[in-house]
Amino acid sequence: MHIMEGFLPVKHAIGWSVASAPFVAYGLHTINKRIKEKPEQRMLLGVAAAFTFVLSALKMPSVTGSCSHPTGTGLGSILFGPAAMAPIGMVVLLFQAILLAHGGLTTLGANIFSMAIVGPFAAAAIYRLAKSAKLPFGVSIFLAASLGDLLTYVTTSCQLALAFPDTVGGFAASFVKFATVFAVTQIPLAISEGLLTVIVFNALARFNPQELKEMNVVTAQEVQS
Repeated sequence: MHIMEGFLPVKHAIGWSVASAPFVAYGLHTINKRIKEKPEQRMLLGVAAAFTFVLSALKMPSVTGSCSHPTGTGLGSILFGPAAMAPIGMVVLLFQAILLAHGGLTTLGANIFSMAIVGPFAAAAIYRLAKSAKLPFGVSIFLAASLGDLLTYVTTSCQLALAFPDTVGGFAASFVKFATVFAVTQIPLAISEGLLTVIVFNALARFNPQELKEMNVVTAQEVQS
């Protein structure tokens, strides 16, 4: 997912940065508003950010110019809403680019869009759909985290295919190639991330159930189960 420094054409790098900027700005607004109203949630917000940083730093080689890894954004998007993950993801990706040479500054906008915007919004939507379908709590969390992870990589495949269309088949052929290579490593990683996120949520529900209920993340019945 972390497209490396200098890999994207300049127009694409600028375009993805412009597309990501409004989400980051709105996410900062939502975080500031929430912290002012509920200052006790600072620690939980820090946990979500740390979870994202640690998981997304575990990279594996895959597509040339990119890599595979868990994203960790499903946890925060369910707890605080998907908008909050845009600025959190930006900070995570910026630190990784500077400190770990993981990703890059020129590709920061593209990486934010895939990991910190599409992934979290997909995870939050899937979680709501699963809850509406009255699926078990653990199943809802697993589907949200794992599918949000996979859709992050679908987005990265689109970004790479747009930048480097196949000479014969164009965007579609290029997208299939990138997505197929990603799938080899990313499907097992997405499943692992889904399971780990369920474990973390179960721990939070066990040790801090009241706060999760106040955040409308879980119901009393789910906490008891």
